[in-house]
Amino acid sequence: MRPWHSNCVAFYTGGIEMKKWIQRAAASLLAISTVAFAAVGYTGSSLADHYSVFSGDTLSFGNTGFLSSAVTGSEQRGASNGSYQVDVKLFGMVPVKKVSVDVVDRQTVVPCGTPFGVKMFTQGVLVVSMSDVETADGTVNPAKQAGIQVGDVITQIEGKQVNTNEQVSEMVENSNGQPLKITAIHKNETYETTLTPVVSVSHTGYRAGMWVRDSSAGIGTLTFYSPQSGVFGGLGHAICDVDTGEIMPLMTGEVVDVSINDVVKAQSGSPGELRGSFAGAQDVGRLMQNTETGIYGVLFEAYTGHEAMPIALKQEVQEGEAEILATIDGDTPKKYSIKIEKVSYSEKAKTKNMVVKVTDPALLEKTGGIVQGMSGSPILQNGHIVGAVTHVFVNDPTRGYGIFIENMLDGAQEIIEEQQTQ
Repeated sequence: MRPWHSNCVAFYTGGIEMKKWIQRAAASLLAISTVAFAAVGYTGSSLADHYSVFSGDTLSFGNTGFLSSAVTGSEQRGASNGSYQVDVKLFGMVPVKKVSVDVVDRQTVVPCGTPFGVKMFTQGVLVVSMSDVETADGTVNPAKQAGIQVGDVITQIEGKQVNTNEQVSEMVENSNGQPLKITAIHKNETYETTLTPVVSVSHTGYRAGMWVRDSSAGIGTLTFYSPQSGVFGGLGHAICDVDTGEIMPLMTGEVVDVSINDVVKAQSGSPGELRGSFAGAQDVGRLMQNTETGIYGVLFEAYTGHEAMPIALKQEVQEGEAEILATIDGDTPKKYSIKIEKVSYSEKAKTKNMVVKVTDPALLEKTGGIVQGMSGSPILQNGHIVGAVTHVFVNDPTRGYGIFIENMLDGAQEIIEEQQTQ
């Protein structure tokens, strides 16, 4: 007969091993669950809330094989019009996010890549800096005392619209030191204040203690032209004031031809630039909007540089080989090879949807990568226009950001609809 205590020892030892196995399994399951939840959370935050698909298509995500979509409710995928909701799933199983989908018609636009010049005049005047005034009673700053800040837009003085530096200077000078009622905009909010000019001991006349700007001029690249409406889009980002970084409020703007005559090659830490001159005195178009996603307007004559091609929706853009149309000499655009390194669907940065890298030896030799003036150069992939170059990485000028063409067309939609009804 076997001693009873040997069975107890065996059972006890086995219990310890079983407990350790359960603990290890629980720890592994916890680690896997943590990673899974993190992956779901990250993927969900990186997806947009809204997508479009063309009639007959379903929502898919480029060459990202681990994401799929499934229609919720009884809506029909790929319907000829309307909207519906889909569940985006990880590996076809794990729900990540519910998104809305609109069925739209496929658009075609002409990719440009042509340099153009812009002369724009602001709606109101932009406050670009403050300057203290030396008076007989000491140093003061009337603008600061009135609560005016750098980046504010002054639209009216004494109830009269002001759009030029000269108008502001004249009204300050003629105030004779009497308080002036100011209407201004601060971060999209209109406010009123009172500014009292003072006499400067170092300059003749009255001073307000601020510098303002009423216009801007520069060179960029046309991205697309819509043959149906005559509308163009360019830059892929707004024209901002060089001192404040604020978007300049547009009153009127002119588009002129440009010829590129020099390139300052980019180096790490020192962005290069295209240098050109306005070609001809006649305007070739009218600027109508200056927005976060680009500048938009109409051309007076049809753009005939390239054949129209279909656009790609954001989820159709793939990481991998692509091309840009850019002009680095004269006024004729050429194709150069790039690689789309990363695609982001996040809606937090409308102008930074892609990370692109210049791979074309000829372009690298000439420019060092992406330089100022190339903003707006259209990105082409698989027979579609997918976006435009917007920014350069200062510490690595071979790389930069791009915007989806879909975002630019959304920005131009109001003008396109207006032009098509005329």
